[in-house]
Amino acid sequence: MRNRTTISALAWIAFLAGCADPGNRADSSEPPAPERFTKVVFDEVLYEPMELELLDDGRILFVQRRGEVNIHDPQTGLTETIAELDVFIEFEEGLLGVALDPDYADNHWVYFTYSAPDEAVIRVARFVLEDSRLDMESERVLLEIPVQRDECCHVGGSLEFGPEGNLFVSIGDNTNPFASDGFNPIDEREGRKAWDAQGSAGNTMDLRGKILRITPEDDGAYRIPEDNLFADDPTRGRPEIYVMGNRNPFRIDIDARTGYLYWGEVGPDAGDSSATRGPMGHDEVNQARQAGNFGWPHFIGNNKAYHDYDFEAEVAGEPFDPAAPVNDSPNNTGAELLPPAQPAFIWYPYEASEEFPVAGDGGRNAMAGPVYYYDDYAGSDRKFPRYYDGKLFIYDWMRNWINVVTMNEDGDYVDMERFMPTTEFSRPMDMLFGPDGALYMLEYGQTWYGHNPDARLFRIEYAVHNRGPIARISADRPVGAAPLTVTLSAADSFDPDGDPFTWSWRREGDQDDISGEEAVYSFEEPGTYPVTLTVTDSEGLTGTEIIDILVGNDIPEVRLELSGNHTFFWDGRAIEYNVVVTDLEDGEIAAEEVAFTIDYLAQGSDLTVQAQGHQAALEQASGLIGQALIERHNCGACHLRTDESIGPSFAAIAQKYPDNDASREYLTDKILNGGMGVWGDRAMAPQPQVAAEEANRMADFILGLESAAVREAELPLQGTYVTDRHDADEEEGRYFLAASYTDHGASGMPSLTGRSVVTLRHARLQAEDYDEGEEVMAFPMPEEAFGEDATGNVLIGNDGGYFVFRDIDLTGIRSLTAQIGTVAELTTGGRLDLRAGGLDGEVLGTFEVPIPNETSLQTYEVVLDEASGMTDLYFVFAADEPGRPFPVCFIDWIVAEQ
Repeated sequence: MRNRTTISALAWIAFLAGCADPGNRADSSEPPAPERFTKVVFDEVLYEPMELELLDDGRILFVQRRGEVNIHDPQTGLTETIAELDVFIEFEEGLLGVALDPDYADNHWVYFTYSAPDEAVIRVARFVLEDSRLDMESERVLLEIPVQRDECCHVGGSLEFGPEGNLFVSIGDNTNPFASDGFNPIDEREGRKAWDAQGSAGNTMDLRGKILRITPEDDGAYRIPEDNLFADDPTRGRPEIYVMGNRNPFRIDIDARTGYLYWGEVGPDAGDSSATRGPMGHDEVNQARQAGNFGWPHFIGNNKAYHDYDFEAEVAGEPFDPAAPVNDSPNNTGAELLPPAQPAFIWYPYEASEEFPVAGDGGRNAMAGPVYYYDDYAGSDRKFPRYYDGKLFIYDWMRNWINVVTMNEDGDYVDMERFMPTTEFSRPMDMLFGPDGALYMLEYGQTWYGHNPDARLFRIEYAVHNRGPIARISADRPVGAAPLTVTLSAADSFDPDGDPFTWSWRREGDQDDISGEEAVYSFEEPGTYPVTLTVTDSEGLTGTEIIDILVGNDIPEVRLELSGNHTFFWDGRAIEYNVVVTDLEDGEIAAEEVAFTIDYLAQGSDLTVQAQGHQAALEQASGLIGQALIERHNCGACHLRTDESIGPSFAAIAQKYPDNDASREYLTDKILNGGMGVWGDRAMAPQPQVAAEEANRMADFILGLESAAVREAELPLQGTYVTDRHDADEEEGRYFLAASYTDHGASGMPSLTGRSVVTLRHARLQAEDYDEGEEVMAFPMPEEAFGEDATGNVLIGNDGGYFVFRDIDLTGIRSLTAQIGTVAELTTGGRLDLRAGGLDGEVLGTFEVPIPNETSLQTYEVVLDEASGMTDLYFVFAADEPGRPFPVCFIDWIVAEQ
């Protein structure tokens, strides 16, 4: 039983009755079903895509950081690079943004922000684009923003037109953030100008660290909108400035109806607040209804103030005053008294946010997208539903989510929710609503500065009526030695509307298709063979999936043979084990080539949940706890296994540090608290959301790469292991037994790894942790009914309801004991049948629960006389008096007894 907030018994039963009532349905204010949204991919394997625009004829214009200007035609499915701008690409610079003129249909003007290769400036320039030709001779430079190129970072570069023909341009603070301990860089020492954002973002006479607003003229000049921040007094600041006090406003958008400006502000890296320096780092999503100062580098979040820190003396002064911030830095060439600081619209740190919990935790990179208006897209069959009318779409590049923000009529924040929560995004980079009301997006892909296979151009559309079928391929042997015969199945394909559909298979190079739900192919020679499945519904809508069949090398077979039960551990259980490895091509295998570990993690159930709850996911994580945790905490955003990214590779780290306790402690500290200076001046952000034990396991994995295996629990391949590393009350703990072998490759095919993982869990199962169920609900046990025994959640079941625990080994289990409760006049009593394998499976036993005359919480036992082996364990509720609108009983926990 887990600790939870308790509520009254009356509320408990009322809530149950509402859930059991078949008439209790979602009203029109609830979000649409996520499965009605479809991600339609136009192009992939892009090379650092940045921003996109939609042309009048439906083609999609998008730019890539290294200078490519591309147009994709959804009708032909082809992408053409129509021009390559010569740009400077160091320090995050390059071709950064693109925007179409509001009168593009008549004048064919397109605007870019790009880093000039010949001088240290970022240019805002206009070109003529007709058909698929960008006229390079037509360039008109509207604005040049001087930057320093001695140090990294933060360039911004987003472009967006707003009402009245105003062009908004975001520019980062162009300041090195890596020598300020993750706080605000305000280093005023001589020669440290590039480390002082008071000379850029806090400088009213500097265009860096700003969002500019100008009105382009036909001749290539521009006008200043009269309500810009310093439009009425250019002696106080540059008149182009609309918003100042920005760190890295990487993505901006403008509400076309209200004119409000939205942007994501990528924040600093401090993992904890400091009494002498200021607040921990936060990212922000901001809303500007008028020109203003948004605080950086003096404030963050909702005007959390930094201290005026003296880097020479290493002494902190007073915190800055948001009502009257003063910039007295010698690097400031503008006003000393700055406009009052404006608080952020949304703000969140590395750890979970109390104010905005939907934002999650982990690395941060906030971006702002469009506000959706349903009535702008009349007649479209792809447009988003009215539920999203007037709501703001925001996204996070690091956390890979899209959230939808609800606002009131004045634009004030009301609530935030996840959009398409079950869809995986891969570094969302830009988004806009097209004229059809669908959401067009770019994904950057997982690797910094990479030519990523998951860098995509796509559209998310909503299906009001018919939805296309979804193709899914499974293969009995997708990899193997030649000759290889493979049976492919489309049995997992489906139509979300339940419509009939047909199947068609084609192997690359074949002239004819194979029809039917299954296809059998034979491959005589080694190689990689793509096979495409196309499913088509009765209205002609299609879905496709491609599978690559790899012929020439068999996957090694790795078996973990254990004595006794394969699901549970008990105190001091002695496990006899044997690791057996065979490989068709490699023959005899030396023991030192096999990686084998046994490890224990006190919060192992969390790892299992994050890894989708089954051993296959752990196997995908190489059967190693550290690597699974690295994937869970998204470390791959900055580090790759063997190649350099924005940070060093894990392999390079393993080569640098010996595999010993001192290195493990050092790396654990770096993971938790961050650092810089070891691999250049780029900082590693702290990860306060990572538990110390998890960081230690991650360090284990990294240090073990040099010897190709984690050695924390190195054991012989045959022996006995005793489960004695857990505490008696650690019900969430798990023992992980993992063996793997990587072969040497064969017939030109790469090396393959075979793995076997066994996960042992505590013998006490909390009922609310079930894998699947119907007509059941987890609920806090009412304190009024059970007093001090009401310490957590229980599982309540109606007549005919059930819950199931998957893959439970009954070998060696003498009995199952359960704590079951009833409430007089509110539960019916009856029985809880224990079945093997399914709702109609063999009855292993029954918990008889009498009709309650009083509130009761008792322990029941079912003896398992002849049960053994792996099965799905079903618990089925049955009332003695069927038809009464009350639960049968509730169940707290089940214990497997030896």
